[in-house]
Amino acid sequence: MIEPGIYKDVMSSFPSGVTVVTTVDPEGGIVGITASAFSALSIDPALVLFCPNYASDTYPILRDSKKFAIHLLSADQTAEAYAFAGKGKDKAAGIEWHLSELGNPILAKATAIIECELWREYDGGDHAIASGTWRGVGRRLGGAPGLIWIDAHLDSHTALTTHSGNIHGMPLAALLGEGQQRDAVQMLG
Repeated sequence: MIEPGIYKDVMSSFPSGVTVVTTVDPEGGIVGITASAFSALSIDPALVLFCPNYASDTYPILRDSKKFAIHLLSADQTAEAYAFAGKGKDKAAGIEWHLSELGNPILAKATAIIECELWREYDGGDHAIASGTWRGVGRRLGGAPGLIWIDAHLDSHTALTTHSGNIHGMPLAALLGEGQQRDAVQMLG
């Protein structure tokens, strides 16, 4: 078996976009989780997936609601990423949001939003693999670039390199200036 620390260290060297997945709880409040394990799954039907931890207090609410919004965060949404990564009831305190026509909580300033209906759930070890079929989509043009999470630093040649044991979980937006950020995102493809 691989040690969890080694697993996390190796996986942290892979750049990943950052999403927040939200829904409404039975009392009508907003709940959500930060997820970097997110991917496109299928064009026909239009499906995406995210992988929440089974230990999450929020995931059962997301699953049971059968609908959710996935927010592809912009570089200026670091506060939202941290807020929804934490534990507790009022993760959205101080965060601007509204309900969509489909009844999903929508965070302001996201680069893109995909509203989904739960399609299938699969077992993925200590995480679920939750897939959703698109029910609505929105994209903000002209805003900040997407938020990318990486355990990295820039060397003197401005190439991204991993740096174990130092800048763990630092968002790329915090490491780079705006021009460098665009160049790095283009390098990452």
